[in-house]
Amino acid sequence: MSAATETIVLIGHGMVGQRFLEELAERGLTGATRVVVLCEEPRPAYDRVHLTTYFTGTSPEELSLLPEGFAERNGIELHVGDPAVAVDRAARVVTSRSGAAFRYDTLVLATGSYPFVPPVPGRDSEGCFVYRTIEDVRAIEAYARNRGTGVVVGGGLLGLEAAGALNGLGLATHVVEFNPRLMAIQVDEGGGAALRRTVEGMGLTVHTGVGGQEILANDAGEVTGMALSDGSVVEADLVVFSAGVRPRDELARAAGLAVGERGGVAVDERCRTSDPDVYAIGECALAADGMVYGLVAPGYDMAVTAAESIARGRDSATTFLGADTSTKLKLLGVDVASFGDAHGRAEGCLDVVYADSRSGVYKKLVIARDGTLLGGVLVGDADSYGLLRPLTGSVPPAAPEQLVLPAGLAPPTALGPSALPDDAVICNCHHVTKGVIRAAVADQGAATVPEVKTCTKAGTCCGSCLKVLGELVNDELAACGVAVDTGLCPCFSHTRQELYEIVRALRVTSYRALLDEHGREAARGGDGCDVCKPAVASIIASLAPAIGAGRHVLDGEQAALQDTNDHFLANLQRNGSYSVVPRVPGGEITPEGLIVIGEVARDFGLYTKITGGQRIDMFGARVDQLPLIWARLVEAGFESGHAYGKALRTVKSCVGSTWCRYGVQDSVRMAIDLELRYRGLRSPHKLKSAVSGCARECAEAMGKDFGVIATASGWNLYVGGNGGATPRHADLLAQDLSDAELVRLIDRFLMFYIRTADRLERTSVWLERIEGGLAHVQDVVVHDSLGICDDLEALMAAHVAGYRDEWADTLDDPEKLRRFISFVNAPDAPDPMVRFVAERDQIKPDLTVLIGPELPVRTLEGSGTP
Repeated sequence: MSAATETIVLIGHGMVGQRFLEELAERGLTGATRVVVLCEEPRPAYDRVHLTTYFTGTSPEELSLLPEGFAERNGIELHVGDPAVAVDRAARVVTSRSGAAFRYDTLVLATGSYPFVPPVPGRDSEGCFVYRTIEDVRAIEAYARNRGTGVVVGGGLLGLEAAGALNGLGLATHVVEFNPRLMAIQVDEGGGAALRRTVEGMGLTVHTGVGGQEILANDAGEVTGMALSDGSVVEADLVVFSAGVRPRDELARAAGLAVGERGGVAVDERCRTSDPDVYAIGECALAADGMVYGLVAPGYDMAVTAAESIARGRDSATTFLGADTSTKLKLLGVDVASFGDAHGRAEGCLDVVYADSRSGVYKKLVIARDGTLLGGVLVGDADSYGLLRPLTGSVPPAAPEQLVLPAGLAPPTALGPSALPDDAVICNCHHVTKGVIRAAVADQGAATVPEVKTCTKAGTCCGSCLKVLGELVNDELAACGVAVDTGLCPCFSHTRQELYEIVRALRVTSYRALLDEHGREAARGGDGCDVCKPAVASIIASLAPAIGAGRHVLDGEQAALQDTNDHFLANLQRNGSYSVVPRVPGGEITPEGLIVIGEVARDFGLYTKITGGQRIDMFGARVDQLPLIWARLVEAGFESGHAYGKALRTVKSCVGSTWCRYGVQDSVRMAIDLELRYRGLRSPHKLKSAVSGCARECAEAMGKDFGVIATASGWNLYVGGNGGATPRHADLLAQDLSDAELVRLIDRFLMFYIRTADRLERTSVWLERIEGGLAHVQDVVVHDSLGICDDLEALMAAHVAGYRDEWADTLDDPEKLRRFISFVNAPDAPDPMVRFVAERDQIKPDLTVLIGPELPVRTLEGSGTP
C-alpha cells in the first residue's frame, strides 16, 4: 500500500466497532484505504448481548461477530490484545500497548464502556467480579465451582443477566438493587412487581431499596458476605458488580478532546468530536442530544453515520440526532420489553393495563386521549412487542384493550404485520423497515427468513423481530402469488402433524419408507436431513405400539435417526462427558437406592447434583463407562430417567397428606402412578409434570406441561405450563376430578398434543398457537367434540402396555452395546493408550500417550473428547 494511501484507525473492536467496519466495506473504503483496528480483548468482536449463553454451552467462537475471512478480504489490519494507550493529535499518531505506532488520517473511537463498581469497602476481595467480557464470565464460572451463594449488585439489564448466570451455575443467588424496583429505567412499578414475583418464583432472593455497605471477607481475603444499608447481612461466597456502566473516554480526555460533564466523548450529529478528524461511536460517545446510549442499536446507528460521513464528507446527509431506546430482552427466561413513553410522562396520557399475577404477565400501553399509542411496558409476555413498537406515534387498528389481552382471550383484530406502514421499523438494531423487507421478497427474490436476513441484516442481532419478520415474509410471498411452503423441512412438504397422520394411518414403521414414498421428489433416495430425521423418529416412537414398530430407539434404522443424546441414552455435557439420571418416581427413594447411587458416583468419579425434578444427576461419565454404570443401577432396580430424550422427564411431588399437615390428597402416590404410566412416552418436546397435595403448591405444578393440584374434592388439572425459555403458568383444564377422571384426561391431553404439535414445540407454545387455544383443547379433551377420545385413550393404553426400560434392553443386547466404545477402532474400551485425567472435580478429556512400556508418560493438552 502506498505511502499516500489514507489510513483509518479504529480504536476498539466490539459490536459497534465491527458494525463500523462492515459499513466501511459496503462503501468500498476498505479496499482504497488502510484500516487499522486496535482491540483490547484477546479476541475479535463478539455478541455481548448474548454473553450469558456462554453458561449454557455457547462457545466464544459461536459468539464471534467477525465473519471468517472478513478482515483478510477487506485488507483490515486487526491487532487483538493490543489496545491503544495514547493519541497524539498533533502528530496524528496512535500508540498501542506493544509500542507500535500508527499514523492516521481519520481516527474513530469505539472504546465502549466499563463496569461501574460502587466504592464499597472490601470490593477488592477475592471473589468479587464484574460482568462484561468473556474473560469475566470464565473467571466467574471457575470461581463458582464448589461454592454455594452469590450476590449480584444491580437489578438492571446486566444485573439480571448475571443473576441468571449464577443461578444456572447452581448458586443460591441474591440480587441487591438500590432502586425501589428491578429494571427501574425500563419498567414501571407494576412491571417491576410482576418481574420481581417471577424472579423470586425461580428461587432468587431480591433486595430492593437497599445498597451494599461493605463486602465482608475472611482472613484469607475471600468474600464471605455483604452488609446492606438496612443493617442486614447476606452471607455469600461470591459478589458480582453489575451496577451500570461508564463511558471509556480516558484516551479522549488525555488527547484533549471535549468530553461531557458526566463523561462521554462529545460528538456532533455526524459523530465527529471536537477534532473533525476524530469520530466517536457507541457507548463511549456523548451524542448531540446530550445522551450516552448504552444499547447496541443506537451504537449501530452511530456506526452508519460515521462511516457515511467519512465516505461522503460534507455531502453526507446521514446524521445521528438521537435513538429509539426501546428494548426487548429475555432476562432469566422472562420476556421484558419497553418502548416509547413507557412511564407515561406525556401530559394527559392514559394507561391501559392487563395484569395477571398468577401467570406473571403485566402489560401496559400508554395512550394519548386521541388514541395515539405513546409507549408501553410488557413483562412475562412480549410477543406483541414487534408489532406494537412500530405503531408508536400512530393510532393502532384495534382498540388498546384488545392489544393487551393474551393470546386466546383477545378477539380477532386487524393487528398484524400487514397493518404496519412501510416506514415502520421492524428491526431496531439495524433500522430495517417493513418496506425494505417487502422489497427483499418482491424485488430481490428472497423467499425465506434466512435469505431476508442476508439481504437486509434484519434479525441478525438481538433477534426480537424474528417472529414479525417471518410473518412479513409469508405475507409478502402470498401477495406475490407464491405458495408459502409450510413443510417440515427441505425433505418433506408435509407438516409434522400431517406426517404423524400418515405414519399412523398407513402404519409406516421406517423413515426410509416414509421419505421414499412421501418425501419431496428431490429428497427421495437421499439421506434426509437433521430436521426431519429426529422428528420422524419421535413420531414412530410415539406410535410404535399402535403401528407395530420396534420400541427401542436404538433398534435398527431408528438408531441412525436420533439426536446426540439418544445415540448414547445419556446427556452430552459441554466437556464431552455424559450425565446419568436414573428415574426416581415422585422423588420417593429408599435408603438402599441412595446408597447404590452414591457408590456408583464414588466408584466412577462422578459429580452428583440433586435436580429440580427430585432426582440425582451424575455428571462426568465417559461413553465406555455408561453400560458399566447402568448395569449396577439396573441391578439395583433403577431404570432410565429419559433425561436425554424428548419424552416424560419427571413428575415432581410434595409429601402430600402422608406427612404434611396441610395436605388434602396423597400427592406422592399420584405422582408415582403418573410417572410410571407415562415413562418413556416420546413426544415433540420434553414433558415435565408435578403433583401438589394442596393449594400451597409446593411442587410447582402450575409451571409444568401438565400439573395436578389436590383439592378437598379431588384433583385440579392444569396444562400448558413451562419453566423453560418462555415461562408460562399452566391453565386450568378441569377441576375436582377423581383419580380415574384425572388419568383419563391426562391420557387424552398428551396424545392430542403429540398428534397435533409441531416439531420441538412445547405444550405452552402449542396451547397458544393451536386455533381456539385452551377452549378448543377443553372441547376436544374434556367434551370429546371431535369424537377422537376413544382413539387417544387407545393409543395411550398401547404405550403403557408396551413399555420397556431402554437401558435394561440395551444391556441385554450385545449389538446395541457395541456403540458404547471410546473409539471405533478400540472395541475393548477403554483404549489402553488413553488415560483420562481428572481436574477440578471434572473429567478433563486430555490425551495421555504411553510412549513405551518402560517410558514415562507425557500428556498432550486437548480441548475435546479424544
